[in-house]
Amino acid sequence: MDENPQEANPLKPNDSLRSVQSATMKLLAYCQARQWAGIDPYDALNSRIFQALPLLDQRIPRLILSQLLKRSVFNIRPLLLVPPAQNPKALGLFLMALLRMRKLGVVDTEAQQRTIVASLESLRAPNSTHYCWGYSFPWQTRTQLVPRWAPNLVCTTFVANALLDAYEQNGDPRFLEMAASSGRYILEELYWTEGSSVAGFAYPLPSMRNSVHNGNLLGAALFTRIAKHTCEKVFIEPALRVARFSVSKQQADGSWNYGEQPTQRWIDNFHTGYNLCALHEMGDHLQTDEFGQCVRRGFEFYRAHFVREDGAPRYFHDRTYPIDIHCVAQSILTLLAMKNFDDGNVQLAKSVFDWAMRHMWDEEGFFYYRILRACTIRTSYMRWSQAWMLLAMSSLLAESKEEFSEMPLTKDSSVQARAFTRQY
Repeated sequence: MDENPQEANPLKPNDSLRSVQSATMKLLAYCQARQWAGIDPYDALNSRIFQALPLLDQRIPRLILSQLLKRSVFNIRPLLLVPPAQNPKALGLFLMALLRMRKLGVVDTEAQQRTIVASLESLRAPNSTHYCWGYSFPWQTRTQLVPRWAPNLVCTTFVANALLDAYEQNGDPRFLEMAASSGRYILEELYWTEGSSVAGFAYPLPSMRNSVHNGNLLGAALFTRIAKHTCEKVFIEPALRVARFSVSKQQADGSWNYGEQPTQRWIDNFHTGYNLCALHEMGDHLQTDEFGQCVRRGFEFYRAHFVREDGAPRYFHDRTYPIDIHCVAQSILTLLAMKNFDDGNVQLAKSVFDWAMRHMWDEEGFFYYRILRACTIRTSYMRWSQAWMLLAMSSLLAESKEEFSEMPLTKDSSVQARAFTRQY
């Protein structure tokens, strides 16, 4: 299964398109029925048993427990009393997907959108004057413990982009105000410089001035998007300075290491995808081709190393396993974003979806976490898996909307989900 994970008969194009529509509705119903809440690969420290044993609340035990739950083939969270939770980043991804689906007219998601925005407002960092968000769990890095709900760059960036999606679709100035507030949080608390050429955004804590390229570029793209709507030039110079630094660290083959620390020298699928999509968006926001060659070179590396022609996505650039559902989603999103680079990118994105449906879809209506060399981890993670796949699938729907059969508008996604029958 290393180079050719068990193959099934490929779907005909029309069947593939219909399956995107049907599976999207079933996944939406699954997530909505759970009120957008679930478990996460990194939520081990939410264990009520662990919290009741203060002697374990030290760096090494925290790392061990976190890695144990993240890597376990079986979901042992119920035994450790790890509760499901709403995660702001997942809510942001869900909001993006719902907006796409409503715009297409395949389902009325207005009520769900209002619910998610209300949840995001209630989950904002309580001790900040700005709108900013953190994860629903504490997590241990190699050196520091990041507290639950501590606002951070990546979580805030995804939520702010979802709010900008809502503003662009609905025109409600409140959404723009919230997103601009998030931008000011990043600018005032996370932006840093060193000398004349080094710049970045601190992650995951304001004190941690790491050069993490996907965080840098996500933040820079958010800045230029905010500036496009608000005309606040204060965001432009920091965005360009940070982006130019990370672009300068692109390797000759088009790849990026995750970061510049000695412990960050790996190359993976979804962080590379973040880099490419962020730079591509910056070009659109600023109407510049400054990063065009960088993006094209990076995408050539991405397509050659991260997406097989049969649609199977790789996590790392130099080996097949693990095959991770987050990489499935980001491969679809990256291929769609770069569709103008190659006529086959949209079809390859559909192949990635088809591959995931054959190998990582559960008939209950969710996607599995990972395929390893010897087994599959079938745990359902709400943020890491379902939120990302709903966004990817709604984006694939939007790209192929003219090829899909029309569906009647309904206020209940479960009505359409019940029409989903097994096609694999």
